[in-house]
Amino acid sequence: MTDRSIATADKRKRILDAAIRVFAEHGYHGARVGDIAEDAGVAHGLLYHYFASKDDVLRTIFLENWGALIARFRAVEASDEPAAEKLEGIAKILLRTWRNDPALVTVMVREVARSALLQDRVLDVREAFAIVQRVIEEGQAVGAFRRDVDARLASWIFYGGLEEVLTGWVLGQLPDSESDVVEAERAAIAIASRGLAV
Repeated sequence: MTDRSIATADKRKRILDAAIRVFAEHGYHGARVGDIAEDAGVAHGLLYHYFASKDDVLRTIFLENWGALIARFRAVEASDEPAAEKLEGIAKILLRTWRNDPALVTVMVREVARSALLQDRVLDVREAFAIVQRVIEEGQAVGAFRRDVDARLASWIFYGGLEEVLTGWVLGQLPDSESDVVEAERAAIAIASRGLAV
């Protein structure tokens, strides 16, 4: 990459990082483009050089971060680990995003989930559930998981439960210390393992 392209990528990332902080603090509707530019340390007009609108900024935050999450899930799915350990890996990835970047999780849960954007990207969202479903089906195929449980429904129950834990943290309804995150992982895996066990 040239120095110019590196500088361009850096400014774009600074704007996106600032938008995550501003959206998390003020909410999407309470945030102004000027607030994002100020937080990023760039001129107001420069934001429009990289993004068409505030909606475009939120869309980009979702697409890039959701894409990265799905790539991590796919890597777990493609591993040689047993299905139960794959489910554990997926749970850890999802729940630890809160400890790694609570502002991003806040934006994804509070702003993206309530926006029309999610309706337009429903196939992207379904991929997370599809990965979990395939892992459960893999466990069923080798006799590690019971076969009388519908894998599709089990995937929604498993993944949906993890999302609700994240929502509880975002809304301040669940404690979220490091030990609480570990306990949430343990509980999710215990419930899934016992429910799917042969």
